[in-house]
Amino acid sequence: MLTVSPSISQDIYRQVPGFRALSIYVKAAPVANTQVGEEALREACAAVLSGKPEWAEAHLAAWAAVFRGFGAKPKRTPCSAEALRKRVQRDGSMAALDPVVDLYNAVSLRYAIPVGGENIAAYNGAPRLVIADGTELFDTMKEGAPAIEYPEAGEIVWRDDSGVTCRRWNWRQGVRTRLSATDGQMWFILESLPEMPLEALHAAGKMLTDGLEKMMPGLRYEATLIRLVGPE
Repeated sequence: MLTVSPSISQDIYRQVPGFRALSIYVKAAPVANTQVGEEALREACAAVLSGKPEWAEAHLAAWAAVFRGFGAKPKRTPCSAEALRKRVQRDGSMAALDPVVDLYNAVSLRYAIPVGGENIAAYNGAPRLVIADGTELFDTMKEGAPAIEYPEAGEIVWRDDSGVTCRRWNWRQGVRTRLSATDGQMWFILESLPEMPLEALHAAGKMLTDGLEKMMPGLRYEATLIRLVGPE
């Protein structure tokens, strides 16, 4: 059965009650079309430069407020979607990196939404979004060499049983679970706030899965909406 069961701490829902996310697990197939991601990235960059989507500024401003709420400085460590958009607005384009990474970056740009892509086979236990106590290990690179960092106490992080997989909610991904087109099991998390229409969240997920199906005919996937149960 296709399944990944990410969990969100209730403490985070108390801080950000409108948070909702789309979790997509993919059982990959061999890449048959390496151009899908690059083409999507090129089109998404053009959309950013034309000011789309119209609610992008409001959504990214809401993410900046969330970051400030747990002690991050969004001008120095912005959410992943804002960092990508600023790069495109500055440079006019973005270089291709990897077919799958290019595709999920294109989704992030086109819909002004943080999108994480993970090699779920590298996880130890299920992904979970929690408030860090500051003792969790985070593997990264510093000056070209492997390094270990620790999140700040109170920082919101994604983690598994071995440590942090993404710091400051969706700011920086760790090395251990980094995704590429050669990985057989993929997990994507598309994270939104109420300033992004819910139908746009589903459209972003469809852009991702449609692109992956075109890239890897024969793959299988499962998409699940994650949100606070009950009145928001």
